Amino acid sequence: MPVKDKQDSGGHSDGSGIDRVREELSKYLMAKANSLVSSAGKKTGELAEKAVPGGDGGGLAEPVAKVLKGEESPAKALGGQVTEAAKEKTAGKVKELFGGGGKAGEKKVTNIIETLDVGLPLRRVYDHWTEFEEFSGFMKGVVEASRSEDEATVSDWTLKVGPSKRSWQATVLEQVPDKRIVWETKGETKTHGAVSFHELAPSLTRIVVVVEYTPGGFLEKTGNLWRAQGRRLRLDLKHFQRYVTLGVQEVPEGWRGEIREGELVRSHEDALAAEEKEEGEEGEAEDREEAEDREDGEEEGDEEEGEYEDEDFEDEDFEDEEDEEGR
Repeated sequence: MPVKDKQDSGGHSDGSGIDRVREELSKYLMAKANSLVSSAGKKTGELAEKAVPGGDGGGLAEPVAKVLKGEESPAKALGGQVTEAAKEKTAGKVKELFGGGGKAGEKKVTNIIETLDVGLPLRRVYDHWTEFEEFSGFMKGVVEASRSEDEATVSDWTLKVGPSKRSWQATVLEQVPDKRIVWETKGETKTHGAVSFHELAPSLTRIVVVVEYTPGGFLEKTGNLWRAQGRRLRLDLKHFQRYVTLGVQEVPEGWRGEIREGELVRSHEDALAAEEKEEGEEGEAEDREEAEDREDGEEEGDEEEGEYEDEDFEDEDFEDEEDEEGR
């Protein structure tokens, strides 16, 4: 009996030891698993806070973190991320269309280049162009234009592109008679352009216009989608060609001043006086050449008359000799 009790006690003791080991091992595994999950959740949360939407993988960090934390369902988190991406893409396309693409604060610049041949002498075409106060009478895009009375380099303009009107001051940076004019404007709507004049033949002149146009305001940016400014300039150049070729017959006086680096170096009056002086000197030179030609002609005529008289004397001497021989 005592032996039996001892075996029973030993068997019970062995069974209780195995159960305790199993229980401790289960607790250890559960604690380890909880520690791993907690560590993963913490790391994911930190990643989600530091991630920037739209970066390399950063756009998914925030919804994944919300799912792991149990804040949102996977479908809701992913759907919100897709919607946000679509909104940003649509906004970017709209900004690009309306000249707002690129970095913040930048405006899209439109480059316009047009060429026109006019069947008139170079000076006449240039002089017509410098009388831009007349542009509003035949150009639909020019509402009003006037030269400043105080500064020869400044002019005031009001232009129309579609339903939009803009007024600004233009400053001439360079103006060389019969060659080129360079200008710029400042303000919400900016332009920087140059027009040059090229003689192709005595009665054929080519005009080349190059303009950088920065639209300002919603309507102008909308018009920029269809290059309305370039079409407007092209049509107004054709109006200029028609006007100077058929619409006006008198020779224009123009503005013959010269501007360099934004400063007036020779006024219109000084330029006209210099031209009159040059024309007078050229006229005097031509008169002197004509007088010299007349003098040379008279001298040649006297020499020819002298030769004729010598020939007459020789003929008379020959006749006298013949008469003496006959006697």
